[in-house]
Amino acid sequence: MGKIALAVIVSLWVIPTTVMVNRIVPEPYMDEIFHIPQAQQYCKGNFGSWDPMITTPPGLYYLSLAHVASLFPGFYCVEAASISDLCSAAILRSINGVLAVVCSLILYDIVTHLKPTLNDRKVMLHAVVLSLYPLHWFFTFLYYTDVASVTAVLAMYLASLKKNYWFSALIGAFAVVIRQTNIIWVLFVACTGIINISVAHAKHSTKTDEPDVSINHGLAYATSTNTEGFNLRKRKIVKSIGNSSSSLLASSPSFSSGFADEIWSILLTLWYMKWELLISFSPYLMMVVAFLLFVYWNGSVVLGAKEAHAVTPHFAQMLYFSLVSVLAQAPMHFTITKAVDLFQMFRKSRALLFFQMFLALVVGLLSVHFFSVAHPYLLADNRHYPFYLWKKVIMAHWSIKYLLVPVYICSWLSIIHMLGKFRSKIWALAYFLATAAVLVPAPLIEFRYYTIPFYFLVLHCNNRDDQSWILTGTLYIGVNIFTMMMFLFRPFHWDHEPGIQRFIW
Repeated sequence: MGKIALAVIVSLWVIPTTVMVNRIVPEPYMDEIFHIPQAQQYCKGNFGSWDPMITTPPGLYYLSLAHVASLFPGFYCVEAASISDLCSAAILRSINGVLAVVCSLILYDIVTHLKPTLNDRKVMLHAVVLSLYPLHWFFTFLYYTDVASVTAVLAMYLASLKKNYWFSALIGAFAVVIRQTNIIWVLFVACTGIINISVAHAKHSTKTDEPDVSINHGLAYATSTNTEGFNLRKRKIVKSIGNSSSSLLASSPSFSSGFADEIWSILLTLWYMKWELLISFSPYLMMVVAFLLFVYWNGSVVLGAKEAHAVTPHFAQMLYFSLVSVLAQAPMHFTITKAVDLFQMFRKSRALLFFQMFLALVVGLLSVHFFSVAHPYLLADNRHYPFYLWKKVIMAHWSIKYLLVPVYICSWLSIIHMLGKFRSKIWALAYFLATAAVLVPAPLIEFRYYTIPFYFLVLHCNNRDDQSWILTGTLYIGVNIFTMMMFLFRPFHWDHEPGIQRFIW
């Protein structure tokens, strides 16, 4: 019943907003001028046709063909003259509306697995708020790859949580066909699976595992909060042991004495369970090998416009991501409880934390000075919000970009503090490295690139305060209304180019 209600709630904003966008902006806009004609070529059966300006693989176009075929069963028998109507901009955009609903249901299941003690109402609240996340919400109504990419990655992760590793890898392969950088999230999901198995193996070997254990491919997996394997039918068991499984580290002695012990435990698990792990995770390994062969054959990660999307060390991206993520979770970060926790943390280990903060400050200053990239697209395109943030804030004065570094560092400190309370150090490190591997090579500042790492962050921060979630949802609704109103009702014109321009993320 919960999933049905969730699908209805999401549909209540997807359908009317989609109709409004298609009525006011019926023609392809921004990147749609590349994606929609390419999808229409696929609709006509011209699979050998390819626009050299498109950087991503054709996964979205394959999904669109299936979507159109489901809407029009006789699609493949239609004459070529009518195919353009069946594959119109409105029809192609609607695939993202469908995927937005599917994504909300996947979020519901992931929240259920990661936070099994939450009741249905709280799970529903979390899923609705996450579905309203502005960078995800806005691109639901345009024919971009973002919604399909997020949905595929989260579906891959959900399958991994359910220990269906081969199916997870299959979904991951399709996620890479939608967007190449998803290979990093394939590796991340595989790493988190191994980390969870290591924790469960450590518990099992020390005879401290919880009563509920599941077996898969000959492996023993403890299905506590740490191993993220509960389902709805197990909630009564969880409630009886809720206090003992509320923390990742509390119930596992081998994971309680520091980062080195965590690594040592994982290495031991890799050695003692090498054949079982190889069988379970070999599909992920095959995907990585196939991707490396593709990069070698293609000469680049991107397919088209290689010069404009060359890999560039852009370490400042990690700083921007931290601030954007904290602001997007402002009601959860800017609280009295959070301030008290951070103060106590500083008081307990003042010398070490001051040294770490100083080191982070130095790295941050070096990043913004030597590795802050001003891409030509960013400087020339005033249709994107990052253009105004760059021009009006970061570059308002030469000192601003340096003065913002302490803000970025504090943002990362808050993020790490939230993750560290409920996730192991090795998990947090894997997350940080995956996020860096996705963002640092990207020369262009596009906030939509932050969506997947943001979702992984929020899903693994165990904030259960309803008031914070409601305030966050209210914040998202306000941002969504503003950005959509600006997009639809505040068009403008360029003197050097005909046509209507609109504000976009």
